[in-house]
Amino acid sequence: MTGTGAPIRVLLVDDQALLRMGFRMILAAEDDIEVVGEAGDGETGVAQASALRPDVVLMDVRMPGTNGIEATERIVAAHPGSRVIILTTFDLDEYAFAALRAGASGFLLKDAKPGELVGAIRAVASGDAAVSPRVTRLMLEMFANQLPRDGAAAPAQARTGRDDPRLAELTARELEVFEALGEGLTNAEIAERFVLSEATVKTHVGRVLGKLGLRDRVQAVVLAYETGVARPS
Repeated sequence: MTGTGAPIRVLLVDDQALLRMGFRMILAAEDDIEVVGEAGDGETGVAQASALRPDVVLMDVRMPGTNGIEATERIVAAHPGSRVIILTTFDLDEYAFAALRAGASGFLLKDAKPGELVGAIRAVASGDAAVSPRVTRLMLEMFANQLPRDGAAAPAQARTGRDDPRLAELTARELEVFEALGEGLTNAEIAERFVLSEATVKTHVGRVLGKLGLRDRVQAVVLAYETGVARPS
């Protein structure tokens, strides 16, 4: 995350040099964004992320060798402050889904408009997600059968999602907010459901994400499915 007045530091990771050049040209026109490095493959991207500690990494999902999914997982594990936006050719595909599960804060189509690219970078740098939580929920509906089963946990039929030990620190209200996040609801929609102010909801959301160690609302949707709090319709 950047400090006040500091530019958002971006690392470009894509095996197509022409695409990297195009992104660099778009971002160079923005006063609050600085491209600090480039990489042509996932392994180099991981090394560059370690050396440069960028705020945001634009990561191609399909690359030879270390692909974007593995690179994303390694980067967010080693450097939690770096947010990853996955670049993909196809909307709502299994690769983008896997990247979100690996820790990406969202995804963009490679043919996204310049304004969408810039907006996504600013969103994840400020702690938001670069993809609607509802889109994440749709992806989970499509690919929920790929979610892992936690062998150490109690059998699903013997417990409910609320009983998952990962949620033990949440208060009753925070658990309700977490369930709403799992549905992909906005702060305004959560406020309306529980008759709360949006400021109060924002506080609850921040506490939920903090207690669960989640970077953003997209990761909350993923965890809601993994714990069984949210289930495919």
